[in-house]
Amino acid sequence: MPEAELPEVAAIARDLIRFDTTNHGGGRAAGEREAAEYVGAYLETLGLKPEFYEPVPRRTNVMARVPGRNRDKPALVLHGHLDVVPAIADDWSVDPFAGVVKDGMLWGRGAVDMKDMDAMILTSVADLLRVGEQPERDLVLAFFADEENGGVEGSALVVRDRPDWFEGATEAISEVGGYSIPIGDRHAYLLQVGEKALVWIRLVARGRAAHGSKLHDENAVTRLAEAVAALGRTAWPVTLTDTSREMSERLAELTGQSAGDPDAVAAATGAASGFLRSTLRTTTNPTGLVAGYKHNVIPDRAEALIDVRTLPGTEDATLADIRRIVGDGVEVEIVHQDIGLEVPFSGDLVDAMVAALGRHDPGAPVVPYLMGGGTDNKALAALGIAGYGFAPLRLPSDLDFTGMFHGVDERVPIDALVFGQAVLTDLLRTY
Repeated sequence: MPEAELPEVAAIARDLIRFDTTNHGGGRAAGEREAAEYVGAYLETLGLKPEFYEPVPRRTNVMARVPGRNRDKPALVLHGHLDVVPAIADDWSVDPFAGVVKDGMLWGRGAVDMKDMDAMILTSVADLLRVGEQPERDLVLAFFADEENGGVEGSALVVRDRPDWFEGATEAISEVGGYSIPIGDRHAYLLQVGEKALVWIRLVARGRAAHGSKLHDENAVTRLAEAVAALGRTAWPVTLTDTSREMSERLAELTGQSAGDPDAVAAATGAASGFLRSTLRTTTNPTGLVAGYKHNVIPDRAEALIDVRTLPGTEDATLADIRRIVGDGVEVEIVHQDIGLEVPFSGDLVDAMVAALGRHDPGAPVVPYLMGGGTDNKALAALGIAGYGFAPLRLPSDLDFTGMFHGVDERVPIDALVFGQAVLTDLLRTY
């Protein structure tokens, strides 16, 4: 498809991808300012008045409020983040920040996480305002910085310093839900109604510095390696929450598997299985190692980063287990910790999201799930706002969509973006 013929939703997503908003974490980021200014300029073309908040230089957040027909109804927040995780260009088949269009898809870092949803939010609102319509209720459109670092320099500061942005809002919609997964020769949609808690930890092992040729039984690297291997290989048990139990039961009906074996049920969903199996248990994945400074010097300190995702409410118990697993000789430092979330798969908003999908893809079942990762919904929860993941995408069965999150050659079908825009427009018009 020539770029001049791109649907607007794909063109906006492409433009956003071309802003390199890489976030390395720990305050090391390119910054979202230019992307936020682009979003703000688009909102102005719709007659809205965007507000910007930049509590940390270049970490820019932008918001606009859209008046609804019924001001007595609570406002609905639609939010996205403008930062992306790093992409190593040599690993990709395209430039990850070029916004390449090929094979009917938009390629680039952020195509899935989550500049696609940012574009869907903007164009869905445009669908209404350009023809003189209003949404059913007030909408708060918010685009945050720093989500890929837990929102420390983004949504957390916005909620702390600008809670007025969300006045009157009780519910929110964001990423990682509403997309289709293959179930045999049919498909179903996953609607995200919960998120695991995030606990980023650092393991620190200490020993004695020495010459690399010595017989040495106090080697910090060895101690760390043993702890990392023990934790990384821990098989955490399946533990069902209300959401994951309902997910397993509904998927069991669709797959013909036994609901008593949630792992087998998840495995029957093909490429989505790895994503769904992680929602059934705690995960502890080593993600970084730091030790040593010369080949023939045994260092006295070694460190590892572990990405821990726990089921809501189990954070303290999990940390106690981790300390037991790594042993007394290794310190466990908490780098960042947030909360887990779980809201019911019921209520007017859930009914409206399911109905909107049904009008555009009749007969396709909708299944709740608890996401293994996290979103800025966690920050909004401090304001009493219940968050859902609903970025509706109808996807081809052979696309490993869940593998695109933070993956190589991230891409999204253009027709899926058009579908998502239509579903969101429908939802905003009716809910």
